[in-house]
Amino acid sequence: MLRYLFIILIFALMTGCTRAPQATPAATEAPVVADTASQVPADSPTEAALRAFGLVDIQEVDTSIRVHLMYATPDNFTGEVLYDDLHKAFLLPEMADKVAKAQQLLDERKPGYHLIIYDAARPLRIQRRMWDKVKGTPNSRYVSNPDRGRGLHNYGAAVDISILDEQDKPLDMGTPVDFFGPEAHVTLEDTLMAAGRLTEQQVANRRLLRRVMCGAGLRTIPNEWWHFNLMSGNRARQMLKIID
Repeated sequence: MLRYLFIILIFALMTGCTRAPQATPAATEAPVVADTASQVPADSPTEAALRAFGLVDIQEVDTSIRVHLMYATPDNFTGEVLYDDLHKAFLLPEMADKVAKAQQLLDERKPGYHLIIYDAARPLRIQRRMWDKVKGTPNSRYVSNPDRGRGLHNYGAAVDISILDEQDKPLDMGTPVDFFGPEAHVTLEDTLMAAGRLTEQQVANRRLLRRVMCGAGLRTIPNEWWHFNLMSGNRARQMLKIID
């Protein structure tokens, strides 16, 4: 009898040892956490400096707004990469809120459409490089002289912006962003349309952009359909700090 009890006890101990490792799969039942680090790159030195300056990343305010900074690529009027480590669109908080409001207005008019930002806050050192490209040429009228008034981009108070349709394709605005010429002028649209240099649809697309941006409280300028400011240049120079 004792012999059989001893055999049963040995079997129970052996069985318990083989079952112990089965507890480890419980770790797979833990909640799955998204790898946000791979989705949102950490700030570069320039981006960290802009954030420390008090600016905000527009995509942290509204994730539906697209960003493709043209000066982070050679596809701009200089033909050079000017933003070596800047790929996020930083703006003053008030400016960012108004752009987000413009996206809401666009959603109401055209569900599935998205604003796309091609330029936002721009350090003054980059402005100097841009100015050197056009200084002494007819195109100097399109670039702010860093030694004079400075542009609203240099305060985080301006955006270069357009619209994407439901397929994320840019609406036809008649010219590319960053185009130097009369076709980019807001004030000449009716004349250019009458002359066949802009189509009715191109002008309608521009007016849609102005409707949502100005409806959110932003200002257009005469010679660039894509550019919108938070305030006047004089007020910016009185109230805001330059980004250097």
